[in-house]
Amino acid sequence: MYVQRLTNREFDILCLLAKNPGRIFNKEQIYDIVWQEPYSGDYNIVMSHIRHIREKIEDNPGKPLYIQTVWGIGYRFNKNLSSSL
Repeated sequence: MYVQRLTNREFDILCLLAKNPGRIFNKEQIYDIVWQEPYSGDYNIVMSHIRHIREKIEDNPGKPLYIQTVWGIGYRFNKNLSSSL
């Protein structure tokens, strides 16, 4: 199996979520924390990075196990997995 490496931004996003299992972060919060600057544009960049992370770490990116979407709010790391990491 070929393992794809995460980019620095992808790794930072994954770390942010994994270090806070169950906590929901909206796109603005993720951008502000990871990019370390206030956001002034389109949050699709965060969604794009989340999609790429899922493609690299999930068995089925269409049904993610690790990074969950909380519709209308944001993203969270599955807190039920944190004890096994």
